[in-house]
Amino acid sequence: MTANENIEKVIDESRQGNPLALEKNKDNSRKLYIESYGCQMNFSDSEIVASILAKEGFNTTQQLEEADLVLVNTCSIREKAELTVRKRLEKFNAVKKINPGMKVGVLGCMAERLKSKFLEEEKIVDMVVGPDAYKDLPNLIQEIDGGRNAVNVILSKDETYGDVAPVRLNSNGVSAFVSITRGCDNMCTFCVVPFTRGRERSRDPQSILEEVNDLWEKGFKEITLLGQNVDSYLWYGGGLKKDFEKASEMQKATSVNFAKLLELTAKAQPKMRIRFSTSNPQDMTLDVIETMAKYVNICNYIHLPVQSGSDRILKAMNRLHTREEYFEMIDSIRKIIPDCAISQDMIAGFPTETEEDHQDTLSLMEYVKYDFGFMFAYSERPGTMAARKLDDDVPEDIKKRRLNDIINLQQRHSLFRTQQHLGKTEEVLIEGPSKKSNAHWKGRNSQNIVVVFPKENYKVGDFVNVKINECTSATLIGEAVAHSKNN
Repeated sequence: MTANENIEKVIDESRQGNPLALEKNKDNSRKLYIESYGCQMNFSDSEIVASILAKEGFNTTQQLEEADLVLVNTCSIREKAELTVRKRLEKFNAVKKINPGMKVGVLGCMAERLKSKFLEEEKIVDMVVGPDAYKDLPNLIQEIDGGRNAVNVILSKDETYGDVAPVRLNSNGVSAFVSITRGCDNMCTFCVVPFTRGRERSRDPQSILEEVNDLWEKGFKEITLLGQNVDSYLWYGGGLKKDFEKASEMQKATSVNFAKLLELTAKAQPKMRIRFSTSNPQDMTLDVIETMAKYVNICNYIHLPVQSGSDRILKAMNRLHTREEYFEMIDSIRKIIPDCAISQDMIAGFPTETEEDHQDTLSLMEYVKYDFGFMFAYSERPGTMAARKLDDDVPEDIKKRRLNDIINLQQRHSLFRTQQHLGKTEEVLIEGPSKKSNAHWKGRNSQNIVVVFPKENYKVGDFVNVKINECTSATLIGEAVAHSKNN
């Protein structure tokens, strides 16, 4: 009997009411195939899902055709991401015709936004699970094993998955994500995150430090502290950030903000590199930058999305900072950490955006000269304030032209920034072989720029001092001169 025939037999038995069928499934080590789209938080969530299902007898596989359960972790931030997921479901449907015992589930933000509509429109989908309901997966799988569709998209006010040790999927064994917050309270008018991931809540710092220490013991050399808005991290014994004012004086006195969490993490593992993402200009404080400067193992890189350079558009987006306030933050970063790399998110063609607004964005970019960025044309997201209150009135051809202006300017600035590294010797953490040459290693420096150099006698996970000899707008090219003292 083949593996697929065996799974079909077990499912048939479960439908006939055999009480041993599900337990037999658990012993047989079913195969889980999971794909993730969108932000780093989605990839981190997939590792949590894999951990929860491992206890239910699921082993992960990278072979779609052999999977008993296929999960796609989705993103709703842009229309293109949703279209990509729809296309993947078509692929899954073709495989399911060959392997009818395979079950398909949709996870994450798109699942939360579309809820049961998925089951109506995508007949292939057996299960829909929101980002706060992953602990309910064992029960939901029992439902679909019994031949019934299953849905849980209830948002939580306290779930952080702080008690789940993630399974590191597709890991290079060097870098790992550590989730510190969930949700977002900043109601940017273009963004679906507050509706798909709920209110901000922070994870117990002790559980974060335990995860970081465990990763170090397992040989990881770098972690990224993750949240929709890491600067809003605030632990005072549990509860939503918005309720902090109701906390006791003792809770307030012993509370941990993001700057303090960064310090605790840096001190816990002095040889481990620490990154974080994502920051919000209206919430970032000087003590975070000062903490970065104080500890050499905190990388000199900040992703600081601005979205627009126009005060009028920033207000329409409900971004609670002005252009000048953003410049003040940039100036502080440059003063305190002169070699800090800064990257951006930028939206072209937000509703009502004029040519003058667009020029304001380009002039802001000229002021900052970002190291790199993530740039998109505006796409209306159903349910957001912008979709409800503003007409998507910028023609597509103008959006595309403005986006190209932004991309072209960013490419010039990226080259300008990489050229500043020429002739310097910089510490690089080796992550794996170069995509273009198996004779070269690829890694990143503190500023999060990819560095490529000949392999020689170094290995994955080594910290290596590399002299930078050449560059493109995206890559530094050099030669190793010695192991770093951080090994």
